Parts: sequence; C-alpha cells; structure tokens
Amino acid sequence: MALKIIDYNSPEYDKMVALRYHILREPLGLQFTPEHLAKDANDILLGCFDDDEIQGCCLLTKIDATTIRLRQMAVLDGLQGKGVGRVLMNFAENVARDAGFKKIIMHARHSAVGFYEKLGYEICSNEFEEVTIPHFIMEKSLQF
Repeated sequence: MALKIIDYNSPEYDKMVALRYHILREPLGLQFTPEHLAKDANDILLGCFDDDEIQGCCLLTKIDATTIRLRQMAVLDGLQGKGVGRVLMNFAENVARDAGFKKIIMHARHSAVGFYEKLGYEICSNEFEEVTIPHFIMEKSLQF
C-alpha cells in the first residue's frame, strides 16, 4: 500500500475523481461539475494505491492559517472496514500537521460518524443536510 500526494490533473487524479464519483456521487444520482473539480487544484489531494490501482482518497482544503478541512473521503467497495480508511486518515492528519495546521474539520456523513469517532473526532454541530443526506460537522485537534 502506497500513500501519496496526488498532482492535480494527473492520471492518478483521474483515478481519484472516478473513485469519488463511484463511491460518493453516483449512489446519490449526483455529478461533478467542471467548476467543482476546478476547485481541487487548490487542495492537497491524497491517495492510497496498491500498485497503480487507487484504493482510497481524500482532499484537504485550507480554511484558515490553523484549520484544514477533510473532504471527499472515499474507499473502494470491498475494502471498506479493512483498514484503508484508517491508514489514509492517519496520512491526512500527518500531512496537515506537517503543513502547520492545528485542527482538522469535516462534514461527515451520518453513516460515517462512528468511523471518525474511533479516530478521535468529535461532533460539533447539529445534524444538517448536504448533498441530499444527513451530515455532522466533526473536528479533531492536530496538536500533540
């Protein structure tokens, strides 16, 4: 398993977009717009690969000088619950910490809250709807 930072508009990025679409958008009947994907150019793009095949991915979006937001976390069908997400989250936290961020936040799908709680994230909002499904804002301090 190789963890890496992905370059925007690279072949690895194309694999990342395909995985995000398959796991996060297609089941909800949603598409990515060109404008939505163009915003990825400003993010830190992270992927987990086995040889050249993507297994999981996520994005980190700068909010301010101390806070970064995790977005678009996706793990390949059949690998969910096998540790790929946990490894990818540890990588994302280390990348964020190394970049000087003190806190990571996210809009977590209701169905994923338990996963993030096991990794030390806490709910800090009421439930709200985003992309047609329930979410919560969750956060974690990156300071030791």
